[in-house]
Amino acid sequence: MKKIDEYQGKKVLVMGFGISGINAAHLLVKLGANVTANDKATPKNNDIVDDLEADGIKVITGDNPISLANEGFDVVVKNPGIPYDNPLVAAFVKQGTPIITEAELGWQIFDGHLVSVTGSNGKTTTTTLTQLMIAENAKHQVKYAGNIGISFSKIAEDLGPDDTLVTELSSFQLLGAPTIHPHIAIITNIFSNHLDYHKTRENYINAKLNITRNQTKDDFLVINWDRDEWQKIAQRSQATIVPFSRLNKSHEGSYVEDGMIYWRGQEVMPTKDIRLIGPQNVENALAAIAAAKLSGVTNDAIKKVLTTFSGVRHRLQYVMEYQERLFYNDSKSTDIEATEVALQGFDRPVILLAGGLDRGYTFERLVPYFKEHVKAMIVFGECKDKMKDAGNQAGVPVVESENAITAVPEAWKLSEPGDVILLSPANASWDQFPSFEVRGDKFIEAVEELTGKKEQ
Repeated sequence: MKKIDEYQGKKVLVMGFGISGINAAHLLVKLGANVTANDKATPKNNDIVDDLEADGIKVITGDNPISLANEGFDVVVKNPGIPYDNPLVAAFVKQGTPIITEAELGWQIFDGHLVSVTGSNGKTTTTTLTQLMIAENAKHQVKYAGNIGISFSKIAEDLGPDDTLVTELSSFQLLGAPTIHPHIAIITNIFSNHLDYHKTRENYINAKLNITRNQTKDDFLVINWDRDEWQKIAQRSQATIVPFSRLNKSHEGSYVEDGMIYWRGQEVMPTKDIRLIGPQNVENALAAIAAAKLSGVTNDAIKKVLTTFSGVRHRLQYVMEYQERLFYNDSKSTDIEATEVALQGFDRPVILLAGGLDRGYTFERLVPYFKEHVKAMIVFGECKDKMKDAGNQAGVPVVESENAITAVPEAWKLSEPGDVILLSPANASWDQFPSFEVRGDKFIEAVEELTGKKEQ
């Protein structure tokens, strides 16, 4: 951990009691700050408040009182999910108070080698693969943190100058990380996500590009080269560009040719040996390989990881095989693009479980994928009628169910040996579940109840 005095004697407000917010509050006390912690909700667990207060932190819950904007805070550390049009946040913006996220705080105290990953899809898998690959050859600690569910600042506290940290960073986190400077940055892809938060696609792209804003030609931006738009986006970085591509050969980075993965013209391994299924995971592997090779990782270490790693939970996760049916949990597919990609990964008939929060869009884009890959659909949630319409357009049998749990036995009834039963909702979970993780866990529990087996 780097010793800094930036917060010594400063008055800091931490907004949000998530894992990152709580860790940030305690860290700021160690850094000499006078900390107030605020959450709009009242925690059900009193231990959270007790622990904060025991560390000398003033705690305010149940509201974001606008009066806090008049208390002379020097810095606000905001939970990434709190929008900038929140009245209290907007008041701080208006008066010019610096607003950062916990990722910025983590960077400020980090004293090692930083690799950071962002993108619309594939962030967590790419982060995990990159960390595993670098760790295979490392003589020092190699950890991961960030949007992957582990506090950046908490892990950074325990790492030294020779250690490596691979961080997954969301657009929300990057908006509040003005000085972050990874030596290797990865952009997996950029679609049109979170426009309810960012308002425009250009705002969203700009937030993503914060990952490379402070990079120089001595740093590396590893970026997907499969779309012209992403190639143009790369021109906005000052870093050395390292492309990865499933579709376009480029000797400057990692690519696929005739079923073989190459790094700068040298063979690495066949794509068929990657244990993770689907073209999206070939792309994730290519991104991780580029970062790993830039970090000095051997081909043998890369092969070991890619031939054994079976997936991140909720991200096209293999659950089990039962009576010649394969069950997959892809609850993280909260948008259309992710479900498109998931369906392309299977060469078996798919019983698709889909639906969720109605964000106002329809699903005509999925019709060709339904026609090619889907044998039957179980739909649920607020948008089930729209999902059903797309299934009907594709000529696929559609059954309605209450949720992702009740859909499991319905899918089983429609399945035959050789089929895949896939939860890939194409929608957020918030109409019925507090998170995609809970939705995926409940799906797995339903599969275990149906089969009498534990996930593999």
